[in-house]
Amino acid sequence: MTEAENNKETKPELPKDVRVRFCPSPTGTPHVGMIRTALFNWAEARATGGKLIFRIEDTDAARDSEESYNQILESLAWLGIDWDEGINVGGPHGPYRQSERTDIYKDVAAKLLAAGYAYESFSTPEEIKERNLAAGRPAEFGYDGYDRNLTEEQKAAFRAEGRQPALRIKMPDEDIAFDDLIRGRIEFKAGSVPDYVIVRPNGDPLYTLTNPVDDALMEINVVLRGEDLLSSTPRQIVLYRYLEELGIAKTTPLFGHMPYVMGQGNKKLSKRDPESNLFNHRDAGFIREGLLNYLALLGWSIAPDRDVFSMDEMIAKFDVRDVKANPARFDLDKAISINAEHIRMLDPADFLRRSVPYLMRDGVVSADSWDDLTDREREVLTAAAPLVQPRVRLLGEVAGMVGSLLSTEGYIEPDADARKQLKDSAAEVLDKAIAALEGVAEADWKTDALHETLNKALVEDGGYKPRLAFGPVRVAMSGRRVSPPLFESMEIVGRDITLARLKGLSEHL
Repeated sequence: MTEAENNKETKPELPKDVRVRFCPSPTGTPHVGMIRTALFNWAEARATGGKLIFRIEDTDAARDSEESYNQILESLAWLGIDWDEGINVGGPHGPYRQSERTDIYKDVAAKLLAAGYAYESFSTPEEIKERNLAAGRPAEFGYDGYDRNLTEEQKAAFRAEGRQPALRIKMPDEDIAFDDLIRGRIEFKAGSVPDYVIVRPNGDPLYTLTNPVDDALMEINVVLRGEDLLSSTPRQIVLYRYLEELGIAKTTPLFGHMPYVMGQGNKKLSKRDPESNLFNHRDAGFIREGLLNYLALLGWSIAPDRDVFSMDEMIAKFDVRDVKANPARFDLDKAISINAEHIRMLDPADFLRRSVPYLMRDGVVSADSWDDLTDREREVLTAAAPLVQPRVRLLGEVAGMVGSLLSTEGYIEPDADARKQLKDSAAEVLDKAIAALEGVAEADWKTDALHETLNKALVEDGGYKPRLAFGPVRVAMSGRRVSPPLFESMEIVGRDITLARLKGLSEHL
């Protein structure tokens, strides 16, 4: 294979009415590579006013599962990626699950065989290896075309042995080239792609048949998929020629092969890597805007000096021909940073509503929806939102920030790292703080007054540096080394609980 990346101007023009597709196999938990593929297809459809077709490739009965199918639907719904034809939407080219299209594949395979574009192949994998070795080739060299010209007598003899044939496509003895929307001109030399199987001996159709046939019948004219499928493209191009000759396909689609997503150690990100698992990121507290924004950067950019943008802004600028061919690295820290930006852009009420399920999961509120919270919980969270929203990067961090504000406990056991930062002066600091705060009336228990009172008692009169003065008070209030702003937290929690916590920590030093 030879590849020459061209600039955008020399890449193919997109069709007038773009039809792209997303066609995952339900064989595991949705992963970031799968979602990046869905996102780029969705963005291309929306950017061009085209159509996105969503179908399911579920012909591998041993690996496919209904659980995985439902997870794919759940992930797309969560992310807000919608489609125009396909699963649960319908359209003129259904059904949209391959397991329901078996008769279609059998009919097309029979037509390919009858027209001489496919042929029956009785060779076993062992026989192919033996012939390669006998010819001085590596055993794994691949299929050698042995069955192309079998006589009817030879076929009958194989059948008499109880063999059933696979069906193989005849690859032409010529170079196969195409203009990739992302990579430019790509050429496969004659003989580099052997005749390949489209139907197993047991009659089951393979991806090599079902995928192009579905694309043809669903009139897909732009195929955007991962780089790992690039080697199969010459096979599909040849099959499209045959399908056009048979009147099954109207045209051969344009292809664009998106770059690999790399993980740690510069290795391709595995589907089984925890960083690849979409639901791990959702559980950690990514919001859809942040995660989609970051996934869009895995091969594409909106501008040289800009990383944060909305999906509407992406649609306005997206052209798959701008996607880079070089591998993209999944950087979790950068993803979290971008997610934090999007959290900060949320309306405070929206931020709180999205946070509640995480707060319920982590045991700090009584219900998993805003409307079902207690009045006190809503009051505390509303007051806390301006303090917490700018400081969290993931919704999963919110519980740690607001848990102490929601708690009515008079003593919070400090985390190990928080206790470790307490100095020998902590007990004296807490005693002075308690004495000063007991002089503040309930009506005056406000952020500015609390700050002024403690600053005078501990810093001005007590002579402590601010870190030593306020550190023990912070630990008493939250049990954490990092917490929402101290004096605002004291106002939210109230006079009685604040004093109880300061006394509680003093007693446990």
